[in-house]
Amino acid sequence: MRRCYKVTACLLILLLVLLGTASCAPKPLTKLEETRDMMDTFVTITVYSDEKTGEEAISAAFARMEEVVKAASIFDEQAEAFQLNRDGHLDAASDDLLKLITMSIDYNRLTDGAFDITIQPLLDLWAGGLWKESAEVQQSRIDETMELVGSDKIGIEGNKIYFTVAGMKITLGGIAKGYAVDEALKVLSSMGIKHALVNAGGDMATLGPKPDQVPWNIALANPDDTSQCLAKLNVSDKAVCTSGNYERYFNPEKTVAHIIDPKTGYTANKCISVTIIAENCTQADALATGVFVMGPDDGMRLVESLDDVECLIVDNNRVIHYSSGLSNYLIQRQ
Repeated sequence: MRRCYKVTACLLILLLVLLGTASCAPKPLTKLEETRDMMDTFVTITVYSDEKTGEEAISAAFARMEEVVKAASIFDEQAEAFQLNRDGHLDAASDDLLKLITMSIDYNRLTDGAFDITIQPLLDLWAGGLWKESAEVQQSRIDETMELVGSDKIGIEGNKIYFTVAGMKITLGGIAKGYAVDEALKVLSSMGIKHALVNAGGDMATLGPKPDQVPWNIALANPDDTSQCLAKLNVSDKAVCTSGNYERYFNPEKTVAHIIDPKTGYTANKCISVTIIAENCTQADALATGVFVMGPDDGMRLVESLDDVECLIVDNNRVIHYSSGLSNYLIQRQ
């Protein structure tokens, strides 16, 4: 009888061990993906997770991105940046807007003025039909508007932001998407996601590799034919952003593109596209615009001076420039 008890006890222990092992086994990972219309583009969040956690994490990440939009939009009347442009000051700015503007001023200095969020009056000028005017009228109106441009004309005191010149306006289009992507990744990571990619209209960042430890594969479009691939990159825990003057124009003839040089008031014309690989999407986003305006020579010098930043530049003559460390990510080139 005692032997029977011992055998039964042993079988019970073994069963409990097996059940415990099964309960501790990792849940199978499923690819979950959702796309939403946001920030004047389409944002796609891709995660590998169990279905319940993944769906909750994606919803939370989009909610965080919406918070950034409420701070950064210059088109939504309820957004802080809109109110700042309208009133010339904002007395109780959120942490998001303060961070965005502070970082923008830092990138303005880093790029020697090539990245400048106070460029909105010039964009308004060209959008209003300046391209229809004679060269003399264009120059005269640009000279007047340039008085409103300059990140040194932004004041910050505590959580108060103000313009020192009446009529100034900012645009955060060159940094807000990258910042929103980074914030989304932080939310995903905090909810236990280890494999993710957030893509906001080409501004993208990754969390870890894919579940099989293979890096994410990112294709760069050929600016002369966006249906073709210019290069392919392998990245993990990195951000990739591209700025280009080959899709959005102010005039039907497509001679006045949307990236304006803050120092001249005219379209930046030294590059066709610039792709930056960096540690975070905020940095990649701002540098992509700044390097585009700086041009291949000054832009490449800046990139080479920075740690953990690489770039691919297509200059105005269709010559492709590669930074010294880009080969670590490049798996295919044209």
